[in-house]
Amino acid sequence: MSKVAEIFQTLEYGPAPEAAGPALEWLDRHGRTFGHFIGGGFTKPGKTFASVNPANGEKLADVTDGTAADVAKAVKAARAAFAGWSGLSGFERAKYLYAIARQIQKESRLFAVLETLDSGKPIRETRDIDIPLVARHFYHHAGWAQHIGTEFPGHVPYGVCGQIIPWNFPLLMLAWKIAPALAAGNTVVLKPAEFTSLTALLFAEICQRIGLPEGVVNIVTGAGETGEAITAHPDIDKIAFTGSTEVGKIIRRATAGSGKGLSLELGGKSPFVVFEDADLDSAVEGLVDAIWFNQGQVCCAGSRLLVQESIEERFIAKIKARMQTLRTGDPLDKSIDIGALVAPVQVERVLDLLKAGRLEGGDFYSPDTEIPGDGCYLRPTLVTGISPAHSLASEEIFGPVLVAMSFRTPEEAVALANNTRYGLAASVWTENVNLALDIAPQIKAGVVWINSTNQFDAAVGFGGYRESGFGREGGKEGMGAYLKPGWEKKLSAAKPPKLPAAAGRGEAAGIDRTAKLYIGGKQARPDSGYAMGVVGADGRHLGEVGEGNRKDIRNAVEAARNGLNWARTTAHNRAQILYYLGENLDYRRAEFADRIQAMTGSSAEAAAREVDLSVERLFGFAGWADKFDGAVHNPPVRMMAVAMVEPLGVLGIAAPAESPLLGAIALLAPAIAMGNTVVLIPSSPHPLAMTDFYQVLETSDMPAGVVNIVTGPAPDLAKVLAEHDGVDGIWFAGSFGDCADIERLSAGNVKQSWTTRGLAYDWSAPELAGDYLLKKATQIKNVWVPYGA
Repeated sequence: MSKVAEIFQTLEYGPAPEAAGPALEWLDRHGRTFGHFIGGGFTKPGKTFASVNPANGEKLADVTDGTAADVAKAVKAARAAFAGWSGLSGFERAKYLYAIARQIQKESRLFAVLETLDSGKPIRETRDIDIPLVARHFYHHAGWAQHIGTEFPGHVPYGVCGQIIPWNFPLLMLAWKIAPALAAGNTVVLKPAEFTSLTALLFAEICQRIGLPEGVVNIVTGAGETGEAITAHPDIDKIAFTGSTEVGKIIRRATAGSGKGLSLELGGKSPFVVFEDADLDSAVEGLVDAIWFNQGQVCCAGSRLLVQESIEERFIAKIKARMQTLRTGDPLDKSIDIGALVAPVQVERVLDLLKAGRLEGGDFYSPDTEIPGDGCYLRPTLVTGISPAHSLASEEIFGPVLVAMSFRTPEEAVALANNTRYGLAASVWTENVNLALDIAPQIKAGVVWINSTNQFDAAVGFGGYRESGFGREGGKEGMGAYLKPGWEKKLSAAKPPKLPAAAGRGEAAGIDRTAKLYIGGKQARPDSGYAMGVVGADGRHLGEVGEGNRKDIRNAVEAARNGLNWARTTAHNRAQILYYLGENLDYRRAEFADRIQAMTGSSAEAAAREVDLSVERLFGFAGWADKFDGAVHNPPVRMMAVAMVEPLGVLGIAAPAESPLLGAIALLAPAIAMGNTVVLIPSSPHPLAMTDFYQVLETSDMPAGVVNIVTGPAPDLAKVLAEHDGVDGIWFAGSFGDCADIERLSAGNVKQSWTTRGLAYDWSAPELAGDYLLKKATQIKNVWVPYGA
């Protein structure tokens, strides 16, 4: 036996195993076989599959594989419970959430051990991070339950929420989804991952214990087919999914046109940026947490190390030395750093990616430490000497693999950090606060940690940009994801617009009156060379507009991307330009009113009112430009989380056929007020109001590329925008079928979409003059900033 003095010299660790007995006894009490939890009780087990301990391959229990009939039964129970649950006061719902939090704390060690047995993650992580955060989420959202009426006035719950969670944080992901859903008054059908269902079933037992009303929470276990049944069920009002980007795209397509709310938290390839003035030893420890926490099976894992060239050699040497001390082994050992991957299939996936990566070149390093012979274990791996185009630098590995590249300047660091289709999280390490706060807003990610990593809290939103998904979990924005405006639920189907008879080409006599496209601040002829006739309500030929095509959309998107510096213009300056637009439009109000009257056949009074409301919208959103801002959150650590409101980027907008000026301005104004650049498709039958409007743009100091106008058949052009990877979001007003197509096509790069779904929106309604569209034009980035000694 080693003496204490020898231990201090060698720093060797003895085993410190956690007792598995209570968790195994709990499994035994259930006969190690589980049905679903539906309507407040456990069902009789059906066809089952094994839940296996990845650390040793031993079967823990048999879990029922849910069918479409099981899902339908759960949805029916949730629907039956909805009226009663949503009808409770916020205080009554809060008491249930508080009781859940207390029970989780009471059973925290049982939850932690069961989670470790089922998932393979080290007990130190489940005990010290996951389970305390689970309780924190239920406590936090107990508070939200009471304050929804004042903080979200006029909002109502969706109804029945279908929730699908992954295997890397089984209970924490459950808490992230169930807590806000219940606080808002929704009922839930949740599917845990097939590899890790056991703690969700223990949670169901907690719901029974506290007397949660039957049907409020329903848990249906199963594999991918069970998730598909949840996604496809017509009586589910919202889907919340955390998982791979590929499956997220499938869900986006499957829910298109359904009217379901949708939140997607998907994959990532997060940069870990280290500048030459960083505290390197702290950065090394942060890196260990960023990439080898939970064996690298983390969507926001800092899997891409970007290190400044001047310190690259020294920093890489420190990483290798630290890797030699990482302990891989039994996850129930409290001295272990790296546990087991979740399943053999995940081990094989990581090994296959490494094998393919070796063929592309690079230097691969793994420490020569021992790992158990049985179970799903891998040594941590560092890959250096690769380019940004290397597959290991671009593909999400979801394993203990770190790739490293160098940069010279801050500008190059930002370019490398953003050189990915993902945008979930990032870490920035520097002792220069000015540099940190300059870099953080430039990185396209939903969360940026400064001199830290993997910070999470219920008070702070978490979620991604780009192909990392949309929607937030946690914080006020996460709470809002489970509510919708009450007025939106009352919308009825729109009547087909009355369209004038189509006019042939070339009917105008005399001087050519063809209005051109407006791209990059200039009038442009359409690529097709064709024009479309515009006919007034009385059948009179009013003029022609260019017939835009796919190439015109491409040119407009390119111009919009070149204009993205608009987002860095101060909110005050953006407001001033919107005021100028309103002022100059008002100066020509009679001309625009005459144009609207001629196109639509509306009365002179109605046409004048449409112009007046358009001016009012421009002024109104000018006023919002410097007032719709973020917040500073206070998580229970010595850090502040700054919630920054950022534009989506390039926004495609197809304006409604009706209200040709107001409909377009109502959508355009909030988009540009928030810093987006826009490709606008005007009303197809009445486009002349917006081709006239580009003369207003030219006289109002609007920078080139911020507003681009392409005329033509709106559904066809909008579908090109929806498919375009250079477009970050799309808004479409039109028929139900066209809206469904737009939502489906937007899945290509997981762009955010908003459509009217064929419903009758009143473009003059005050609800569209406030934050409703501002929220859809923006996304929240949470920047975690440490403070204090």
